[in-house]
Amino acid sequence: MATAALKQPLRNAPDDTVDWKRVAYLVHLSRALDKMEETRLVPEKEVLYQFSARGHDMGQILLGCRLDNPQDASCGYYRSRPLLLALGVDVADALGSAMGRAGGYSDGRDIGVVFNFPNPDGASALPMCGGVGAQYTPTAGWAQAIEYYRTVVKDPAYDKALAVVLGGDGSVASNGFWAALTIATTQRLPMLFYIEDNGFGISVPSTFQTPGGNIAANLGSWQGLEIFSGDGTDPAEAARLVDAATSYVRDQRAPALLRLTVPRLQGHSFQDTQTYKSSNVVEAEWARDPLPKLKSYLVPAVLGEAEWDKLQGEAQAAAEAACEEARARPVSQPESVMKNVFFEGEMQAEGGMAVHGYVAPAATEEPKPEGQRINMVTAIRRTLDHELSINDKVVLFGEDIGPKGGVHAVTLGLQEKYGTARVFDTSLSEEGIIGRAVGMALAGLVPVPEIQFRKYAEPATEQINDCGTMRWRTNNRFAAPMVVRIPGGFFKCGDPWHSQTNEVAFVHNPGWKVAVPSNAEDAVGLLRASLRGNDPVIFFEHRNLLDLAWARRPYPGDDFVLPFGKAKFTRSGSDITIVTWGAMVPRCEDAAAHVSADVIDLRTLMPWDREAVLESVRRTRRCLIVHEDLQTAGFGAEIAAVVADQAFMDLDAPVARVTMPDIPSPHNPLLLDWAVPSVERIRAKIDELIAF
Repeated sequence: MATAALKQPLRNAPDDTVDWKRVAYLVHLSRALDKMEETRLVPEKEVLYQFSARGHDMGQILLGCRLDNPQDASCGYYRSRPLLLALGVDVADALGSAMGRAGGYSDGRDIGVVFNFPNPDGASALPMCGGVGAQYTPTAGWAQAIEYYRTVVKDPAYDKALAVVLGGDGSVASNGFWAALTIATTQRLPMLFYIEDNGFGISVPSTFQTPGGNIAANLGSWQGLEIFSGDGTDPAEAARLVDAATSYVRDQRAPALLRLTVPRLQGHSFQDTQTYKSSNVVEAEWARDPLPKLKSYLVPAVLGEAEWDKLQGEAQAAAEAACEEARARPVSQPESVMKNVFFEGEMQAEGGMAVHGYVAPAATEEPKPEGQRINMVTAIRRTLDHELSINDKVVLFGEDIGPKGGVHAVTLGLQEKYGTARVFDTSLSEEGIIGRAVGMALAGLVPVPEIQFRKYAEPATEQINDCGTMRWRTNNRFAAPMVVRIPGGFFKCGDPWHSQTNEVAFVHNPGWKVAVPSNAEDAVGLLRASLRGNDPVIFFEHRNLLDLAWARRPYPGDDFVLPFGKAKFTRSGSDITIVTWGAMVPRCEDAAAHVSADVIDLRTLMPWDREAVLESVRRTRRCLIVHEDLQTAGFGAEIAAVVADQAFMDLDAPVARVTMPDIPSPHNPLLLDWAVPSVERIRAKIDELIAF
């Protein structure tokens, strides 16, 4: 009996499934890096932004050590470096990125705490964003991609994979948190919400973020969500909860929330003196420091005192060596910041189907007309149908696109044909629609989210911006190619909510291509190019053109692809150049019927065919730009500036514009007709310029 008793583990013995030596080493390493930055690198101005993880470190490292499936992914926030260390990030990359040196997370383009880590040997750290809460919905997208690969593609590598998102207690008040929570629970996704509750969002107490300051308690009745909560400074409890939470998500393929209370032992950032905390609060936080607790837990049960000290010394030496290596790295050449806004031929490390070996089918720019003329709705639907049929990575989603077929009937019948895993409705959250698309794209799918009307894209602005800058800010380590379909513009009437165009806002988001087709044939070619490409695309579908007789064309064939940045001359002449796009193309054609004019349909605004415009203007010596968007800071202003800058001496008249006035779209058709550029207004401006 005595022998048997000796073989049983001691009740309080450290969990032997945890590599406690590695945990201790990584906590020491994280502390050494924090101290080095705070005492040397920040005062010496070698690091300009610094966020200490002291107090948060042990819990993150325990979590990172559990992410051992190559299909796992995590997305953190600015205090998540300990997790990265546990995933295996190069320490010199971590410090070099903080110093803004070449290489590392971003080649000096982004602040060092905004990290990413494409990890071919294990779990990747998805590109985090600088905005609080922006990490949640992309992580939900990765989790949905895990389920897609498991159930649709039937890839067993994803059977036990999970997606983990890290956030502080302040982030639980963000739109992204609630959007992701809705997605994960309604779709039953393998996603873990890891909330580090240190009681403060900079200086604001957590009681301002959620009632009572405990998000775990408040979500206790949330259906479909398993809750784990406890002390993140107690090694035994933290390890048990991390193991229980990750095991639950893997085994049940269902979401969970793990809330660990931790102290923030330094200010929010280096500059934060924490004057909003009383001395008693600060003293109580230091009393909860997980490092001394970890030592008491491991010494002598797992480590001797000398071995503990040795691990600390090794960690300090590794930090010093990484600092020297990072300091030896140069600053990137300034002109290099112009690279990697878009795909330039060198493949990104992670994100998009091309990384996984996708090769686009043969294509042609020459249309091969088939059958009768079809409207733009049918042309877009047929293109989506074909690409869904030949590429199992393509997925369509948005509000009402399933059984209803979309409010404009573009996706009618596609869910019935391809199933609810590939064509599906979403919750009413544009943040969630675009954010999840980012995560799915990072996982190698081709998401085609629909924003129901242009104005509805506003709640997704942060995700749109972050997606577009991803390739640039990670210096081609990550990209998230997708096609965002957005109907907009006037129809039978207008209004401020459904009739907005405002394409220029997307052009002003670096990294996005923008297509604005005016007819069914161009819609097919540009949409197919977008679906097979390696950049994110805004595909603008003008409501007035969807069933307009003028916009109908024969289907140009399943191999028809149009390049971006190549305009089309819909009329050719010698007296004036008219530059336009979208619903203004047929109006410009009518308005110019009585003169000899080049009518140029740009077809894409990013990139736009400036060479074609300049060549035409130098020949006709007059330029009129017509668009539906507002005049002030509309895209026509950019075209006018380029023409004035590069063809000024060739002009015989001022560059002119006909646009909407700087007002929202009016509802009454009479008011709308007055505001939107009409054939009569365009014709009058043409005559004025020719007579100048």
